[in-house]
Amino acid sequence: MRRRRPLNKIVRSQRNIVPYSPKIILHLTSTNRPNLDDLIEAFIRDGVKFVGVVGVEASFVEDVIDEIVVGDGTDASRFILTSSHEGQSLEAAIEFADGLSDEYAGEAQVVEF
Repeated sequence: MRRRRPLNKIVRSQRNIVPYSPKIILHLTSTNRPNLDDLIEAFIRDGVKFVGVVGVEASFVEDVIDEIVVGDGTDASRFILTSSHEGQSLEAAIEFADGLSDEYAGEAQVVEF
């Protein structure tokens, strides 16, 4: 049986210059999301390739992320694979992310929002 690593809880301030990992699990802990646009733009800037969303209103937030990423549709370089894990545990979302391969391989960074 594979030993699970401890959850990597990241709380990032706007002054933090460390880039996000290419694979993110966005753990939604409330319905208050005033800076979601800025967070997604930071993901794009940092080259994030996958965002799995789990927690409060996960499906809705995944749709919003897709809209932010696509924007007006004129920039084909703006792409992030997303998934929603509505009603699932954080651990289940991490397990899903761990199963991604090829360009999406690697450890996921958990971002609480």
